[in-house]
Amino acid sequence: MLPTSADFKLASRKRRFAAFVIDHFLFTFVLVSIIFLVIGTGFTNEKQTLKLAISIITSGSIGILIYLSKDSIRGTSPGKWMMGITVKSEHDHSKTPAYYKLFLRNIFLLIWPVEAIVLATNDEKRRLGDKAAKAVVIQHNKKPKLLAIIAIILTFFISFFAFILLFTAAVLKNSDSYNISIAEIEQNSSIIEETGGIEDYGMFPGGTIRTQNGAGEAQLKITVLGKEHDLKVNVNLTKSPEEDWKIINLEYYPKD
Repeated sequence: MLPTSADFKLASRKRRFAAFVIDHFLFTFVLVSIIFLVIGTGFTNEKQTLKLAISIITSGSIGILIYLSKDSIRGTSPGKWMMGITVKSEHDHSKTPAYYKLFLRNIFLLIWPVEAIVLATNDEKRRLGDKAAKAVVIQHNKKPKLLAIIAIILTFFISFFAFILLFTAAVLKNSDSYNISIAEIEQNSSIIEETGGIEDYGMFPGGTIRTQNGAGEAQLKITVLGKEHDLKVNVNLTKSPEEDWKIINLEYYPKD
């Protein structure tokens, strides 16, 4: 049994599950961001598969270590802070467990389905990680206001999707297939005549690039900004091993 205290109140399962979901999405964003930043925007042109794999494994490992250390600041992760709960020692509710105990506690999250079942059924509202670290999760009075929580969550989601959008655009613009398409567009007299002269290109190109064993296919959608008219250009490309990308089809139509 856990020791009792007048100032001690176990965190509810609802708050703990909510904190877990918030942390999961937040640190997934951090992990994805680290991987993308390490491999860079030129990974679609990568010829050294081993180097790319090492980069992904290394950055992924760093992200996982950050996730397992999420409660290291006073036993409180971002999700726990929003839910007004914190991790404390089971024998002294005024003390935060040592870092290694907090780290050990979160290792069990790697089997989170099991941990969820244990937490939902345990009378003391403790999961396996809590017991291994001799810790409890308690409720305190420092929970931020609902409006602040909503603002933080909205900011996070907007930032996440903005990052993905900008990174995807950067990847496409940095690819060999995109650069070859741009070179072809700038030499296409019909497009130049239709636009009245090319001034720039859209900030967010669309499409897909698929490569495997040196071969690949790409479908790109590029907005051409002209002096008189703007155009939408669709380009289909193919690539054979040890060869450059080749355009197999290019068509354009007025931008809506």
